[in-house]
Amino acid sequence: MEKLITDSFLSNLRNRIAAGFSDEVLSKARDCLLDYLGVSLAGATTLKEKEQRVINDSDDRGGCHVIGISKTVDVNMAALLNGISSHVIELDDGHRIGMLHLGAPVISSLLAVAEKEKLLSKEFLYGIVAGYEVAIRLACAIQPGHKLKGYHATGTCGTIGAAMAIATALHFDFEQMKSAFSAAITSAAGVLEMIEGDTELKPFNAGRAAMDGVMAAFIGKARFKAPEDALGGKRGFLKVMTVEPKMKYLTEFDDDKMMIETIYMKPYAACRHCHPSIEAALNIKKMEGFKLDEVKDIHVDTYKLAVAGHDHTDIKGANSAKMSIPYSLATALFTGKAGMDEFTAKYINDPKILSITKKVSVGDIDELTSLCPQKRVAIVTVNTKSGKFIKRVEYPKGEPENPLSKQELNDKFRGLAMYGGLTKKECDEVIREIGKNDFNLATIMNIICK
Repeated sequence: MEKLITDSFLSNLRNRIAAGFSDEVLSKARDCLLDYLGVSLAGATTLKEKEQRVINDSDDRGGCHVIGISKTVDVNMAALLNGISSHVIELDDGHRIGMLHLGAPVISSLLAVAEKEKLLSKEFLYGIVAGYEVAIRLACAIQPGHKLKGYHATGTCGTIGAAMAIATALHFDFEQMKSAFSAAITSAAGVLEMIEGDTELKPFNAGRAAMDGVMAAFIGKARFKAPEDALGGKRGFLKVMTVEPKMKYLTEFDDDKMMIETIYMKPYAACRHCHPSIEAALNIKKMEGFKLDEVKDIHVDTYKLAVAGHDHTDIKGANSAKMSIPYSLATALFTGKAGMDEFTAKYINDPKILSITKKVSVGDIDELTSLCPQKRVAIVTVNTKSGKFIKRVEYPKGEPENPLSKQELNDKFRGLAMYGGLTKKECDEVIREIGKNDFNLATIMNIICK
C-alpha cells in the first residue's frame, strides 16, 4: 500500500525536529522574532483604536498580551489581533516562491500559546522553525495555481504552519500532530479579493490564520481522530487548493537546510511584488543626469504574477498604495524612500507624487515570467526630456541572495519599535534579550507591551 502523503510529510518533519536544529537556523528564528516584534508594534500603533474596539466587544479575560496595548486577553484573541497588527504595514517577512507571509500567522499563534503555556525559549524557537518549514513547503507545492485560483497563501498555508509551530513547541506525539495538521487543513482559508481597493481586511487573513492555528492545535492536543490523508486524499488539501501540485516540496528534504533560511525580510512598506520596482527607482534617482521634473513617462517590465492587482494608478488610500507598483515607484522616485511614512495620507494625497504615478505603466514579458519564482525581476525605464534611464533588479534587498545585515535588521527594529512607543534603550534591551542563549519571553513582552 502506498504511504499516505500526510503521514510521510509529518514523519519527515518529526525526524528533522528530533535531529535538532543548528545554531545558524535558531539564530535565523531569533531574527524572525525580532523583525516580527518591530513590525507588530508599528502596526498596532496604526490600529490601536480599532483593536481596542474589538477587545471591548469581546471577552477580554486572559493572560496573553496584545502587542501595543497594555492589556491581556484570551489566547485566541491575542493570536488574532497580533496577527493583524504584524501584517498591516506590509513590512513582515515572507517567501517569494511560496508567495506568503510567515511571521504574521506563525509567530502570532505561537506567542499567544507560549505565554499561556510558559514555553521555554528553545521550545519557542523550535516552534518557529517548524511552523515556517511546514507553511513554506505547502505553499511552494501549490503555487502559482493557488494564487491563480484566488487564494491567499498567508491565510491558507499560514493556518497550517501556525498549528504545526504549536504542535512542535508543545511536544505533540504523532497522533496529536496529525490531528492538529488535519484540523488546520480544513480551517485553511483566505481569498485575494481582500487586497483590492482600499480594503483593510488583507491582514485579517493573517490574524484569522493565527487564531485558527491555535484552535487546530488544541483540537489535536485533545486527540480528535484525523482522516487518513487530509493532505493527499481525493478531496484533500492538494486536490482542492491547486491544479498541479509540486510534490518535490513535500517529499524531498535537504537535511542541511531549513526553509526558514530561504525567506526574505522587507525594507520597504509595500507588497513584495512592488519591491524590485521600488529598488530600481531608488537607483535611478541617484543616476547622474536624472531630474524628476523632466520625467515624461515610466514603464515597468516584470513577471506576470506581479501585474494583476498591482498595476493600478488610481490610489484609493494607504492599502491601495501599498499594493500599487506605480505609486510605490513614484513615491520612491519623489522622496528617495519607501518606508511607512511614504504610504500615509501626506504622500498618497500629494499631487506631485500622484502625477508621477499616472505616468507609470506596468506590463509582463515572457522572459521575466519564465524566471519567476526563482527570480522576481523588474526592469524600470524612465523616459525624460534629457534621456532614458534604465535599471534592472533581480534580487531586491532582503532576499536570501541579498539579505539585510544584522545592523540593518536591528535598525529596522529600532525604527519601527520607536514608532510604536518604545525608547531606544528599551529597543536595545529587547535586542539583547533575544540574543541570549535562553531568553525570557516574559521579559520581552513586558517591555513590548508596557
